[in-house]
Amino acid sequence: MTDHFPLLVPGATATGQVEVTAPYDSAVIATVDTGGSDAVETALSTADALFRDKKNWLPAEQRIQVLEKTAGIMQSRFDELAVEAAREGGKPLIDSKVEVARAIDGIKNCIEVLRAGHGDEIPMQKNAASMNRLAFTTHEPIGVVIAVSAFNHPLNLAVHQLGPAIAAGCPVIIKPAGDTPLSCFRLIGILREAGLPEAWCQGIVTSDLDVATQLVTDHRVAFFSFIGSAGVGWMLRSKLAPGTRCALEHGGVAPVIVAEDADLDDAVPLLAKAGFYHAGQVCVSVQRVYAQASIARELAERIAEAGKQMKVGNPILPDTEIGPLIRQAETDRVDEWVQDAVSKGTELISGGSKLSETTYEATVLFNPPDNAIISRNEVFGPVIQVYAFDHIDEAIARANALEVSFQAAVFSKNIDTCMYAFKHLNGSAIMVNDHTAFRVDWMPFAGLKHSGYGVGGIPHTFKDMQIEKMMVIRSPSL
Repeated sequence: MTDHFPLLVPGATATGQVEVTAPYDSAVIATVDTGGSDAVETALSTADALFRDKKNWLPAEQRIQVLEKTAGIMQSRFDELAVEAAREGGKPLIDSKVEVARAIDGIKNCIEVLRAGHGDEIPMQKNAASMNRLAFTTHEPIGVVIAVSAFNHPLNLAVHQLGPAIAAGCPVIIKPAGDTPLSCFRLIGILREAGLPEAWCQGIVTSDLDVATQLVTDHRVAFFSFIGSAGVGWMLRSKLAPGTRCALEHGGVAPVIVAEDADLDDAVPLLAKAGFYHAGQVCVSVQRVYAQASIARELAERIAEAGKQMKVGNPILPDTEIGPLIRQAETDRVDEWVQDAVSKGTELISGGSKLSETTYEATVLFNPPDNAIISRNEVFGPVIQVYAFDHIDEAIARANALEVSFQAAVFSKNIDTCMYAFKHLNGSAIMVNDHTAFRVDWMPFAGLKHSGYGVGGIPHTFKDMQIEKMMVIRSPSL
C-alpha cells in the first residue's frame, strides 16, 4: 500500500492527484494531491493575511523553539528520511544519509543565524545636519515567500528555502519538484509537529505550469526562491510582480584545471566522486576537466577506472554508489549527447551505454570537440569529459567560454599556478586541490551569468528574506 500526501494548504480543495514513482524501477511509492488556481489563491490569501497582521507575528523565541524541535524530530527519523529521499530521488542511500545530516545541520544553522541576527548603529552627530540624533536598524520579515524547489536534493533544498523563511518570520509556500515532493512534505509535517502553526508553512504540487506561474507572479509575493533549470528560472523572474525580490539557482559546467604537477593519487578519487555522485545530477558536479597534455590521458584513464569500480544500481541498497537518473527521458538524452560526441571524433575511454531505462554507465570522454553538444551544455548525467591543454591560458579560455559560471577548481602543487587560476577563472568560488562540488551550507553559493541570480547559503538567504528598518531619534538631550 502506498502513502498518500494531501494538499498542505489549509482550507483548500485538491483538484487532482499524481503518482510519485521511484526512478530506479518506476514503482509507485506514493500519491500526492494537486492544487489548482483556487488552491493557490487560498494559500496566497492565507499567507498574506498572516503577514499583514503584525500583532500576531511569530516571536523569535517561538521560531527558535520550533526549529530546535524540528532538528530533534528529524534526528529521531534519520533513517526513514534517508530511505525516502533515496527512493524518490534516486540518490544512493550512502549519499542520502549525508543529505539528511546536512539538512539537520541546516536547521541548526537557521537557529544560529536567528540568534545572532542584529541591527547596526548608523553614525550620527557627525555634522550639523545629524546633530541631536541617534539612529539604528532592526530587521523584519520581508513578507510572503514563495519557494520552487528542484528534485536532486529533495530534503536539503527544502531546508534551504523553508528554514530561513521560518527563521526570518516569513509566511512561506513551497512548490517542490513534482518528481520528488515527499521529502519536502515530510519536512512540512515535522515543522508543524514541532509547533509551527499550519498556515505559516504551506506546500502545494500545482496542477500545471500556469497554476505554478500564478503562484510565483502574484503581487502579494515579497520574495521568490527558485532552484531549478535556467530556462524556467529566468522565465519566471521575467514575470515577477513589481517589487518582488528573488534568488535563482541554476546550473553550470564546473570546470576543473589539472596541472602537470598535480597529485593524481589525491585528485582522481575526488574528481570521480564529484562527477559520478548522484549520477552527475548536481549543479556543480565535475563535468569538464582540463588537464595538461602530458598527464591528460593518464588522468582520463584513471578516472575511468575509478568509475568502473563504482556500483550502479538500486539507490536504497547500502553498497550502491551511482543510482538512476530521475527519468527515462534524461537517460535517453545523456546517451544521445554521448553518442553525438563520439560521432564527432571524441574518444570514448569508458562507459557510453545505458544499463537500464534509467541507469547509465559511468562515462569518460577524451577531447570532445567544441561543437559537440556535451561540450556546450550542462550534461547533468554521469559523464566526465577530459580535455588536454598545452598552456593554462588555453584551458582557462575554454573553461570561461560558456554563458554559465558557478564553482570551478584547480589542482596543482604550485601556489602561483593556483593563484593564477583563481584570478582568471570565472566563478563565484574556486576550489584549490578540491572538487567543484564541495559545499558547506553556510558558505555563499552563487551562480553567476546564466547560472543564477543572488546568493544562496542559509545565512545569505536568511538575510535576503528580511528588510532592514531604521529608526532615527531626534532629541535635544543627545
